[in-house]
Amino acid sequence: MRENIYVGTTRREELVDITAEVQGAVARSGVQNGVAVLYVQGATAALMVQENWDDSVQTDVVNLLRTLIPRGAWLHDRQDGNGDSHLKAGLVGPSESIPVIEARLGLSRWQNIFLCEFDGPREERVVVFTVLADA
Repeated sequence: MRENIYVGTTRREELVDITAEVQGAVARSGVQNGVAVLYVQGATAALMVQENWDDSVQTDVVNLLRTLIPRGAWLHDRQDGNGDSHLKAGLVGPSESIPVIEARLGLSRWQNIFLCEFDGPREERVVVFTVLADA
């Protein structure tokens, strides 16, 4: 099964928790055991599995990437001012694979799935969800 998950963002850089939406897609699929594969479309967004206990980890991720890849220092900035966004998205990566175990995402208590926005705000980001069942 495949479906799209649509996510709006409100800031230039932020991590948006999409775990509930992904779990809902798993439930609709009817798959008991298998793997969920997520892929965000777009060259300036990424996906990450990260701690969900409080917002400090998400803030730390954004701050780390801002330090490592500052805005305004890249050749691509001459085109449209978002060279850092492309580099951050490439470093984090566009996809995640998560086991499905007894119709639930195989995440630990402290893990959630985050859309990483690096060039927002955006009215809509598209995350392609595909689930494959064990044979």
